[in-house]
Amino acid sequence: MRKIPRILLAFGWYEQRLHQGIALYAEKTGWHLCVDVTKEKVIPWGWEGDGILAWLGVGDDLADFVTQANLPTVDFSFRRPQLPFHRVLPDHAAAARLVAEHFLGHGLKHFMFYSAMANWSFDETGSAFVEILKQAGHKCDWIRWHESLEFATGHLQWKDKRRWLAQQLDQAPRPLALFAATDDHALEVLETCETIGLSVPDEISVVGLDNSLLAVNAMRTPVSSVDRNLETVGYYGAELLDKLMHGISLPKEPIRIPPAGLIVRKSSNLLTINHPGLARSLRFMWEHYHEPIQVPDLAKVASMSERSFYMAFKNHLKRSPSDELRRIRIERAKEILSDSDEKMDAVAEMCGFQSANSLWVAFKQATGMSPKQYHKKFGKARANASAKYLTI
Repeated sequence: MRKIPRILLAFGWYEQRLHQGIALYAEKTGWHLCVDVTKEKVIPWGWEGDGILAWLGVGDDLADFVTQANLPTVDFSFRRPQLPFHRVLPDHAAAARLVAEHFLGHGLKHFMFYSAMANWSFDETGSAFVEILKQAGHKCDWIRWHESLEFATGHLQWKDKRRWLAQQLDQAPRPLALFAATDDHALEVLETCETIGLSVPDEISVVGLDNSLLAVNAMRTPVSSVDRNLETVGYYGAELLDKLMHGISLPKEPIRIPPAGLIVRKSSNLLTINHPGLARSLRFMWEHYHEPIQVPDLAKVASMSERSFYMAFKNHLKRSPSDELRRIRIERAKEILSDSDEKMDAVAEMCGFQSANSLWVAFKQATGMSPKQYHKKFGKARANASAKYLTI
């Protein structure tokens, strides 16, 4: 009988998209994936197999076990760079660049990065974000809860952190562009802003990292986020392990997987405009993009005549109201195509296009790809196509 490779997942936690990428490769090659007992804080001393896929971010005991196993190993963490393993990691610098370019393109000039604990990935992301903005001629403040004078542990730490975060946000110059280390961090910022009466995105524009929040589109202010492309990270890591198990000698330099993209939602999708009427009209566009909207509707929201509204819009945004509405609808279509398998007719209706054909024409013109091509490249099934850049 053919020997079936036995692969241990030694993560200590569960990340659905990373696991899906690994599972996809395992199904392709016929691997047997062993149960990840480490998530129950059990170290499987005595386990015998052919290779290990690990996330050595916590626990010296897990790192000791994987090291002593002396098997081909791929690590998805960079917390312990001294360990002699091959690694596949998200490209945090590329993610930071996506967010910086997004904020700069919206005319924002005050920037902040927020992290709440010591973490190698937070450090990579924050350092890259600060440096990219520095090169663009801007200063970025980095607020760190775990390094603040107010930092505390115990049963009041949640309340203490929220009070500290409220102070930081209230004292920051506005409008502020804030990049949070994770989506959970971004949600903390959003909820704190709601508590102290700061408007998102008018006063504080917020972007998170991971695209992992549940029921995000049910939120009053859906949070923009970078998709780190973890399915492909998992798939690539599994393929790398396969090559190591076959005795192929490969360089130890960490392999970085670029993000799938920035999913733009309401929390960061309004331009900085010093014009209350136009700001109201932009907010109306974002909240009603799926409905038929005409210039008279927008002018009424802005409390302006149609002619004055149109001219002011062109002067401030350098494009027409219809162009901006189309841009918002295209961004929403990108989000749906990335996160679901909806049919084109349904996507068109959800985004305010009259038909699938009108969506196709507008989408192709804006992105250079058809909606189906975009879905194939960035959708849930993109791990299937990831092999196109899985050449080591």
